[in-house]
Amino acid sequence: MAIYELSVNQRTHSVDVDPDMPVLWVLRDVLGLTGTKFGCGKGLCGACTVLFNGHAVRSCSLPVAAVQNGELITIEEVDKISQYQTQAIPIKQAWIEHKVPQCGYCQPGQIMSAVALLKNNDKLDRKQIIQQMSGNICRCGTYQRIEKAILSVAKGASDDE
Repeated sequence: MAIYELSVNQRTHSVDVDPDMPVLWVLRDVLGLTGTKFGCGKGLCGACTVLFNGHAVRSCSLPVAAVQNGELITIEEVDKISQYQTQAIPIKQAWIEHKVPQCGYCQPGQIMSAVALLKNNDKLDRKQIIQQMSGNICRCGTYQRIEKAILSVAKGASDDE
């Protein structure tokens, strides 16, 4: 066990956990931030996606020791933090407009990946969205609605293939 100072949603948290404990379990079980979901536990499905230093990462396979000097942002706060707000608020509205969620389980991870994609790319086309979002699995198969939602808020977006 070791004590780590973590920056989560622009707040500092001191946690006493094993260095190999996945960030997902620190968020959910230690900090009580349950919006980030457990899916496969191997970093393959994307349900556990959070932002680490502005990039989408899989929290189920990322050890807590690897994030102590960076900033974690979770679904709970992404639309309240100014540097992400401009991407998060429109993407959540687009999610509703395009009726993206069905069961909703994968949606926090999908939204976090979409926010990172929009924040880190000035212009997007359908092909780039498919490529970047392909690591997020949706059991309900709402991929086309996810693509349309992201395209609807992307600057300079193109529906070209």
